[in-house]
Amino acid sequence: MSLTRRTVLGSTALLSFGLLAGCVGNGGSDDGAPTDDERTDTPTDDLTTDEPTDTTDDLPDGNGTDDGAGGTRPSGGPGISLVSVDDAPDVPVEHDIEITEDLATDEHPPQVRITLTNTGDEVVEVGEGRTVFFQYVSDTTNDLIFLPAGGEYPVEAGCWRLEDNIAVTEEYRILSLDPGESQSALVDLYGVAQSEGEEASCLPVGEFRFEADFATGGLSGSDGGRQEAAWGFSLTLE
Repeated sequence: MSLTRRTVLGSTALLSFGLLAGCVGNGGSDDGAPTDDERTDTPTDDLTTDEPTDTTDDLPDGNGTDDGAGGTRPSGGPGISLVSVDDAPDVPVEHDIEITEDLATDEHPPQVRITLTNTGDEVVEVGEGRTVFFQYVSDTTNDLIFLPAGGEYPVEAGCWRLEDNIAVTEEYRILSLDPGESQSALVDLYGVAQSEGEEASCLPVGEFRFEADFATGGLSGSDGGRQEAAWGFSLTLE
């Protein structure tokens, strides 16, 4: 299941802070060029240049809830569904999102795959290298956050709400994409850690908006003007 570039809602994204996890704050936006110590051309370990595979068709059949598209999903939950996906901004890269785990279970939280593709005919640099894959990006209400899949986080399995906040570093990673090249990353959906005194709960339900700011061109002293852009999507959790 892959939905691309349908615009319904617009908003901004936030990030959450706490245990050091090698992420970047405020959607990874950076008003200035990175320093020499901050630059890196190496993407995160969980990125892949393989073409994304639609795994949602492999979800088991069952007597679950109506998925809104004439089918059913297995019992469990809550589960995620895409509501809207932004059109691609006027930069030489495009995003795609695919739901790979639609339900929260005792084994895994909800999960999506984010893919970034160079749609131009020249090599393009993109930053910040984690934010473009929505790693450590929270929704606009700061209730949910996407974290790199497979990480060890302070969370109770089955509940999937963080017990502590996730901290950020100011490292600025830069990706380099050849013409037509795609890179992908899996991100898991967690509840943001609650403040002291708040009533404990697991994943909230409702509609949530996620958005990431990023930049292309001129990020490591290369030729080409720097362009700022944003892209996002909305999903429901129910």
